[in-house]
Amino acid sequence: MLIIMPLSMIPTFLLYCYVGAITPGPANLSSLAAGIRYGKKVALRQWRGLLAGFFIISMLSVLITYLLGTVLNQYVGLLTWIGAGYILWLAWHMLRSSGVSEKDDTAVPCFRTGLLINLTNVKIMVFCLTALASFVLPYTRSFGALLAIGLFLPFTGPLANLVWVFAGASLQKLFVNHKKAVDIVMAASLALCAVSLVWPH
Repeated sequence: MLIIMPLSMIPTFLLYCYVGAITPGPANLSSLAAGIRYGKKVALRQWRGLLAGFFIISMLSVLITYLLGTVLNQYVGLLTWIGAGYILWLAWHMLRSSGVSEKDDTAVPCFRTGLLINLTNVKIMVFCLTALASFVLPYTRSFGALLAIGLFLPFTGPLANLVWVFAGASLQKLFVNHKKAVDIVMAASLALCAVSLVWPH
């Protein structure tokens, strides 16, 4: 029988997954922005890349956690600072590209865009590593247990991304004449995410 974590820990683990997945971050805010600027059809192309990127990061996190175990905890703080820097860069990039014509194919979200967002998204790296190190390693070092959680995690973030995509698509008509303001708000939200990542440290 595969023991992953005590039954009493499952509600806490699920709450951790929900909060970590639904709160604003690079993938969620990019999903919202894509939905607002380009609509559901284009935003879903990017979402498929987000899903693939999340899956890759989750599987890499399983391997890292299995190979390094609790040793990796000392590097989570460094990853957090790198992640904050990346999120600030993403905010700057969003402001810089504000007002770019939607006919410019280089600016339109696609699978590759979503893939790159999550492959460089330190928020999900920390999210996956913390989930594995905090909810699995204290109870077992089994690769099967780590893999089971690693396969579950891609159903958290990408599902939350869909919520943000559909929210953006539903607000598209409302914001069509306020692109610059929307981009400023999105960039400010990303900057706030970056600050909240490092503020307690």
